[in-house]
Amino acid sequence: MATKVVMEALSPTMEEGRLVKWLKNEGDPVKTGDVLAEVETDKAVMELVARGDGILRKRLGNEGDASPVGTLLAVIAPADENIDALIAGAGGDGAKAAAPATAGAAVAATSESSGATPVPQTPSESQGEASTPPEEKAAAPAAPAAPAASPPPPPSAATAPQTAAAPAPAGDGRRPRSSPLARRLASERGIELSQVRGSGPGGRIIKKDIEAAPAAPARGAAPAAAPAKEAPKRLISREGDYQDIPLSQIRKTIARRLSESIGPIPTFYLTAEFDAEKAASIRNDLKELGDDYKISFNDIVIKAVANALSDHPEVNAHWMGDHIRHFNRVHVAMAVATDAGLITPVIFDADRKSIGQISAEAKQLAGLARQRKLTPEQYTGSTFSVSNLGMFGIDQFTAIINPPEAGILAIGGVEAKPVVIDGEIVVRQRMRVTMSCDHRVIDGATGAKFLQAVKLFFENPLLLMV
Repeated sequence: MATKVVMEALSPTMEEGRLVKWLKNEGDPVKTGDVLAEVETDKAVMELVARGDGILRKRLGNEGDASPVGTLLAVIAPADENIDALIAGAGGDGAKAAAPATAGAAVAATSESSGATPVPQTPSESQGEASTPPEEKAAAPAAPAAPAASPPPPPSAATAPQTAAAPAPAGDGRRPRSSPLARRLASERGIELSQVRGSGPGGRIIKKDIEAAPAAPARGAAPAAAPAKEAPKRLISREGDYQDIPLSQIRKTIARRLSESIGPIPTFYLTAEFDAEKAASIRNDLKELGDDYKISFNDIVIKAVANALSDHPEVNAHWMGDHIRHFNRVHVAMAVATDAGLITPVIFDADRKSIGQISAEAKQLAGLARQRKLTPEQYTGSTFSVSNLGMFGIDQFTAIINPPEAGILAIGGVEAKPVVIDGEIVVRQRMRVTMSCDHRVIDGATGAKFLQAVKLFFENPLLLMV
């Protein structure tokens, strides 16, 4: 039976994707779970996997082209099956699949026998679970894990087993659940996922499971898929002194999200100046202990913000349209600039982590962001955001709120300034911050009290270490 390969919603906010590279050619045999292509989503470059067995009979999508979710990209079928009707049904206007009602329906329709869970498509669906940690979201039905596999929906986080489960037997028609990184490592090392016992939620195979598994002997298998990379920029037109370059998927998302924020959201701004002398002193002391102890001002700010959010849940909130949601857990997103645009990976439960843990996680997430290798679980679910341009010599700026969050803190550079202390002019390290507030959620006094708490923690960093 033929299986349609469509442009899937590989992230919660994805509306269209750009086909970066085909990894399978027409005529190649395909098994369920094989990586067919690399797709640039609105946030990262991800893998598009097969949802059925057979032969890749026809490729309809072209490398470099952007297609809406649900568009028919290819057909997998037995060698003797007639697929003319499927190809003809694709039509000539972008080869769209049979009119799925929503992006989630398009994912479910990838294969005629697929049981894939729909991907959340609205802020209330994708951001409304911000209080769920990433390891639990991987097991929950609404998790944005479309590229992982196509077994029936797993149990909810409340009922998911907490002990490691063996992968599904190879003969039951299901592919073991695994993370994209685990699949890539397994492919590079020649490891069969069906032979690996997963230790993640619901028996999901994760990175450490692959690292612990013995590598398979060399064999004549097809070479591993090339690392994900950004789609090449192509000219739309060249006219004399200028050239038009098409928008990347992440740039399209930035444009859409900002238009949703700065206009509809009634925003006001609060600016404060912090004394950074003690923070600078602690940074220098830790730096002298070696590279393993180095932290940045940004790490200290994130920890200070996280602790302040824990004390002020009215700021750790989302605007949900007809109600306000206060979160009991603190998940801080940090803005990271990449060649393709801005992305905000999330440090979950930041208030429960040490500055050292935050520093290590921030470096890792920033590296993955610049390589376009973040998974949806790593950049969704934040309850508050911070953006830092101090390293570029910016003294002060305002940031745009990422809805449905209620606020974002813009961090300027640390510099020596003359200030008056106890009636005397002295030179101190100072840092200016500006908080953008959604007035539907945060009043002026509420925002001011929150900034006072951030200031207290930042100016007395020893409080962050107890």
